[in-house]
Order: sequence, then structure tokens, then C-alpha cells
Amino acid sequence: MRFNETALWASAFLIVLLFPLTSHAQMAGNNTRGDVGVMAGTQAPPGFYVAPMLYRYTADTARDRNGDKFAPLGGGGDITVDAGIVGLMWVTEKKILGGNYSISVWPAVTNNKLQLPILADDLTVDTGFSDLYIRPFDLGWQTDRADFNAGVGLYAPTGSFDIIADDNHGLGMWTYEVYGGTTVYFDKEKTWHFAAAAAYEKHGKKDGTDIRVGDILTLEGGIGKSFMEGAMNVGIAYYAQWKVSNDDFGVDFTLPGGPLFGKHRVYGFGPDITIPLASKKKLYGFLNLRYFWESGARTTLEGNSFVATFSFPIPSIPLQ
Repeated sequence: MRFNETALWASAFLIVLLFPLTSHAQMAGNNTRGDVGVMAGTQAPPGFYVAPMLYRYTADTARDRNGDKFAPLGGGGDITVDAGIVGLMWVTEKKILGGNYSISVWPAVTNNKLQLPILADDLTVDTGFSDLYIRPFDLGWQTDRADFNAGVGLYAPTGSFDIIADDNHGLGMWTYEVYGGTTVYFDKEKTWHFAAAAAYEKHGKKDGTDIRVGDILTLEGGIGKSFMEGAMNVGIAYYAQWKVSNDDFGVDFTLPGGPLFGKHRVYGFGPDITIPLASKKKLYGFLNLRYFWESGARTTLEGNSFVATFSFPIPSIPLQ
């Protein structure tokens, strides 16, 4: 069988640039879209928490800068990204600028699978450690009708990476993030709420290359209703992501019609539910489930994501 040379080049480009964890863009950033939801601007109460997260992203469509389907995923095939993440978070009683200080780390493992018509066999990356996310400085404030949070984050390139490899588990770059958000309550009982949180990423060069991913802005949040004195939440979550500066490949890819690849964007929305995990005597934690459908993609994949997050306070909270 003979293949179109352009299709082969495009496939190789997608495999190299789209395969690591959270790699949904032509040059991916580290932010995992959909990892926060309808309470995105609210910090947890003081205490220590263990937060396992299960994440799956699937896509069978790639779109170009004009929104048209782009081969090879535009003409068949799909990509699946699975990840397991465990958050370790300590929210302290210490006040800085009036807000509670917290710190957290988020180690992750991932595996991926790519199916393309031009490949004789599926391309699978076995489970391995991915890049490490650290929030060394996070502040949270609470008022009668709104919560706020703000801080900085850091992604360390702990996952394996080689620019020509097809089994990467990381993105091979340091990423620096600033973020802030708010949850606004529409009633005194704080049962109806709307949240919005923004994160801005800047990236270092990829290991062993002069490639630098452009800056990325991600907006996440949702609208919801609380029940059971805030222990249960139901709502609609959303995210939107834009690349705000061009990728730098270290060489000139500019064509007469403009850069070879446009700055990506994508939107997602879907249901968000949080339920308590409790007995008559103890609250053991919470389970949050989210599902997102993507739309409006440009120069990136367009698919669906599922997120299941547990949150366990240590120790458990007595109810009597």
C-alpha cells in the first residue's frame, strides 16, 4: 500500500506533538482541561486532603485553523489519553493577605493509545509517570457572598520525553502558571453559585530542542446548585482554552498565507455532580464526576473528556 506523503508527515507530527498527557493541542501545554468545575473559585476548608483523580480524554476529530476536519483524525482514527493523578493538599490556618495559605503536589501516571488507518498496528504507550504539578503558593478567601482563590503553579518535566520518540509520558518542558478564580453565591444560603477561574501558562524550551510552546490561557468553572448543607452539588461545568502567542519551533515555518499552524482554541461543557461519601457517623470524603463535550476547536483535537475525582479529608470528619 502506498500513502500520501503529506498524510504521513501530518500523522508523524501528530504522534510527536499530541501524545503525552493532556496533549490535546498542536503544541500542547500542561493544563488539564476540566480538572476543576462548578466550585472552581473555592478553596477547601483547612485540613489535609488526599484527592485521587481518574481522567480519560478521547477524540476522533482533528480540526485545522479554519475549523475543517484535518487528516489523519479528520479522516478516521482516534486517540485516547488515560491518566491517574493523586493530589496531596494541605490547607493551613495560616493567613497571608487575609487568605488561608495552602500547598499541594499532584503526581500523575498516564498511558495513551493512537489508532490511525495508515498505521498497521495501534500505537500504545504503556503506563508511566508523567510531569509533576506543584502548587507551592495558594491563597483562599471567603466572604458572605463570594469565595476567591489565587496562586502560582509549576509543572516539572519528570515524565520521559524525547522529541523523536513515540512513547513519551511528559512534555519535556518547565511550565510556570499563575491563576485566580471566584465562586459567587446568588442567595444568602449559598445554594446557587457561579464560578470562574483563569490560569495562564508560560513555557520553557522542550528538552534538547529550541522549541517553545506559546502561552496558553484556560478558563474553567460552572453554575450549580448545592444541597444537603453544601455536601452535594449539581450543575453544568465549562472550560475554554486559547493559545495567545505562537509556538516557536526555532526555525521559520511562515508561509505566504501566514504561520503553518494557527493558535489553537477549544471549548467544553457538560454535567458536574458532587456527592458525599459518608456513614451515619463519619464523612469520609466526596466524589465528583464530570463529563465534557468539546466544540469550536481550531488547530487541535475535538473530543470528549471524563473526570472522576475523590477528595478524602485526613482524618475523616465525625458527624455526631
